[in-house]
Amino acid sequence: MTDATTDPSPLVHEVLAAVLQVRQGSLQVLLWERALEPHAHRWSLPGGRLGADEDVETSIRRQLAEKVDVRQVSHVEQLAVFSAPDRVPGPRVVATAFLSLVPSHMDPELPGDTAWHPVSALPETAFDHGAIVLRARNRLRAKLSYTNIGFALAPPEFTVSALRSVYSAALGYKVSATNLQRVLSRRGLLEHTGETTKPGRAGGRPAAQFRFADSTMAVTDPFAVLKPPAAPKGQ
Repeated sequence: MTDATTDPSPLVHEVLAAVLQVRQGSLQVLLWERALEPHAHRWSLPGGRLGADEDVETSIRRQLAEKVDVRQVSHVEQLAVFSAPDRVPGPRVVATAFLSLVPSHMDPELPGDTAWHPVSALPETAFDHGAIVLRARNRLRAKLSYTNIGFALAPPEFTVSALRSVYSAALGYKVSATNLQRVLSRRGLLEHTGETTKPGRAGGRPAAQFRFADSTMAVTDPFAVLKPPAAPKGQ
């Protein structure tokens, strides 16, 4: 039996990014289609091998910019380390995964083998990448409750109605615009720009424009939890 402390088996370290964005009313993730085995034609998260002279965050930012031209990433944070010995075929590969966010008004240029996919309807994914996507979605949903991370999903300026749509898509259930504005305003996260939207063809009162007061991620209420509305009795 080989002593685990002297096992010469190579250990590969890769970095992966679950890049999330609210697009077309849903939370979507960026994936690329593998051309070669293993798992040819399955969809993978962007990333690659950790460079010898890089830390993990430097590596994933470089690889996002080089491989998928996602330069408008508004937030990057380490998600988890995935180290199951059999997570990929062949030599053992340990992955450091990141949650990355792109604001909803951006439309990054992508290569032909790369596309956005709704997190709620993922295609067949390679290795454990589907599980990483779901972990990233759950992290985002949790942090929307107790941090100001919504700044990384929203455009620079927005109406409360537009922000409600972003939160609803990310959380997976409808959010009350009134309650959302009350909660975020009470925490000091929103500020009025002094501008309003232009009236539409049907007229109506112009809507106030807001922005996030800070674009640096911070815990704003460590005990807060945004919960979906209770189901009606009998369901």
